[in-house]
Amino acid sequence: MPMAANDIETLIRAALPDAEIEIRDLAGDGDHYAARVVSACFAGLNRVKQHQLVYRALGSRMGGELHALQLETALPDGEEQ
Repeated sequence: MPMAANDIETLIRAALPDAEIEIRDLAGDGDHYAARVVSACFAGLNRVKQHQLVYRALGSRMGGELHALQLETALPDGEEQ
């Protein structure tokens, strides 16, 4: 069963409460999404660690309900990596 974009956002927000989250359905099928997640929680973390935080928030849904997620992570404007 496909996963709704708002469910993805809810899971990410539970792990990263300050996050600004944009989600796009890439194929219109509820299985292939792109997400941009901006959070101060990423400070001091390399890109791999940032992505791991997001994937951890999605848990076992990745590869199951959520087939693919194209992920972009960033710090809020004005904050340094």
